[in-house]
Formats: sequence, C-alpha cells, structure tokens
Amino acid sequence: MGNGIAGANLSDIGLKRSLRLWDLILYGVIVIQPTAPMPLFGVLSNRAHGHAVTAILLAMIAMLFTAISYGRMARAYPSAGSAFTYVGQEINPALGYVTGWSMAMDYMLNPVICIIWCSKAAMNFAPGSHYWIWVVFFFALFTGLNLRGIKTSARVNEGLAAGMSIVIGIFFVAAARYIWGSSHDGPVFFFRPFYDPQTFRLGPVLGGTSLAVLTYIGFDGISTLSEEVENPRRNVLLATVLTCLVIGILSAMEVYVAQLVWPISQPFPDVDTAFVHVAGRVAGSWFFLTMNLTLLVASVGSGMGAQLGAARLLYGMGRSNALPRSFFGAIDRNRRIPRNNVIFVGLVAVAGAFLLSYGLAAEMLNFGALLA
Repeated sequence: MGNGIAGANLSDIGLKRSLRLWDLILYGVIVIQPTAPMPLFGVLSNRAHGHAVTAILLAMIAMLFTAISYGRMARAYPSAGSAFTYVGQEINPALGYVTGWSMAMDYMLNPVICIIWCSKAAMNFAPGSHYWIWVVFFFALFTGLNLRGIKTSARVNEGLAAGMSIVIGIFFVAAARYIWGSSHDGPVFFFRPFYDPQTFRLGPVLGGTSLAVLTYIGFDGISTLSEEVENPRRNVLLATVLTCLVIGILSAMEVYVAQLVWPISQPFPDVDTAFVHVAGRVAGSWFFLTMNLTLLVASVGSGMGAQLGAARLLYGMGRSNALPRSFFGAIDRNRRIPRNNVIFVGLVAVAGAFLLSYGLAAEMLNFGALLA
C-alpha cells in the first residue's frame, strides 16, 4: 500500500496527539447524541410507568461508576483499544481478544443502524428516491469525512453539536410556554415525573433504568482515542465522566419536560416516535418536521463517531497482533490515521445496511454492548 506503513514502524510514526479535553467531550456527546433519549422516550415512559426521568438519572449514576473505571484504566494504559487493552492487560489476552471483537461488533453495528435510519428518513424528505442511493450517499459521507483526519471530524462535531443545541433549546422554550399556558394541579404536577405515588412501582422503574442505559452507549469510545489526546492521563478520565454527566443531565431535562407536556395518562399516537409528537404538540407541524430532521442529523454524527471509534479499536487490535498487523495496524503516512480500518468499517456498514433490518441490527448492537 503506497500511503500506508506496516505496524512494525508504528513506534516511529504513531497517532497524532491533537485532541483537547473539549474535543473529547464533543466527540463523546455526539457519539452518544444529545438527542439520545428522544427515540426511547415513548417506550421508556411506558416501561417505567411515567417515571422516565427517574430511570434516566438512576442509569446515569450506574454509568458514572463505569465511566470512572474507564478513565482510570486509560491512565494506566494510555493507548488506543479501550476495553480490549484493559481486559487483555489486566486479566487475560484471550479475554481481551473476545472483548475487543465484542466492542468492534458494537461499534461497527452503530454505523449500520445510523445508515439504515438516515436513509429511510431521507426518503421521507425526498419521496420517490431509492433506498440504495441514500445508503451509498451516507456511506460516502461518513467515510469521506473520517478519512480527512481527526481534526476535521472534531470540527464537524462542533457544528453538529451547535445545530442540535439550537433545536433542543427551541424545544425547551416552546415546551415552557406550553406548560405555562396549560392548567395543572400546582407543585405536585411538576414533581410527578420523578415520583407519582399512584403509578410508581420499583420493578417497572428498574426495568426502565436498564432500558435507559442505552442512552449512554458510546461514552467508552472516548478511551479509544487515548493516543490522540493531549495529556491523556488527565483528559480521558475527565472527558469520560463529564460526558456522562452532560448526557445524563440533558437527557433527564428532555424527558422531564416531555413527560410534563405528555403525561403517562395520555396514550401516544405512536410509541416509537413519541418525542416527535411531543415536539408537534408544543410548537406545531413545523417543529414536528424540524425534530425529525434533528434526529437525522444526530444519527449522522453518531454514525461518523462510531465509525471512527471502530477504526481505532481495530488499529489497537492490529498493533497487538490480535488481527493481521500489516493491514489493521497500518497508519496513513500523510493523515496519520488508520485509513484501512476506516474504509473497512465503512464497507461493513454499507453491507449491513443492505442485509440487515433496523430492528435486527439494534438487537445485535445491544448484545455486543452487553458482552463488552
């Protein structure tokens, strides 16, 4: 390969340390998505009997312990590979290999899901267009931007975060106006999403908490960038914990407001798209469409970030000879990124988008996340 160099020379080249703490937090937030609880809201609300915000907060507490563990392990092993490196070094190389492939499956399925969802959402905006055209388009978009290098991806993350923040801000303002203009039963109304004695049951709330954990899937991807971080021993731990806090608090606010706008006593027209209907209730049809577009953009950011994380995870496995080093452990001479892995993950994603349904890919993603 003309522009790649084999893993034997990686000690001389290596990955470029260009990421600051803010870049890591943005990367984590975009991979997880600041809109993460929105697609889950309807199912989560029904599962937790109207206590979605309680489930989100309980899940945040549990995930913070995991985040701290990832951050501390990144201090001990500041190299790309994440849990693959940690398990392999601390427990057993064979278990590290299994963990690495579980994480790789997790990260490679995320772009698959995002390409499927983005392609179908784009077809709604362009009736009559073909699914396969959008699949190829989003594959080219994800792969092309990631091949430009980590700094380009960081700048894209900043733009995506800004756009989603604006829409989320509009939602909060519109929801506040709607709630202010609606009749309710005083302070009890505002506390009910946290605890409603008429519907609160520990079992359903804990069941909702297990589902709410899906809101945080992806934060561990921060540790796969350890070799590209300025001061990784400090910044990886801080970024992992802060990302969980930011996502947890923002997610809790989103589902809290949504629960006030649409109480559990009122059935959703469609439980899978419940949050979009909440957006339509607070601001009309234009915001219904805007929220659809926002979720599309969020999926683009998530897909790009997951592809990037998978490429660097495979790089860590290749460098450790868990995968063929000459291919997976190669670094592009100009961009100093694992170019082969970025392309490989992209091809897997586009193949998966043609072969798998969204539901099957999501089930496989959860299985991989559980193993890792």
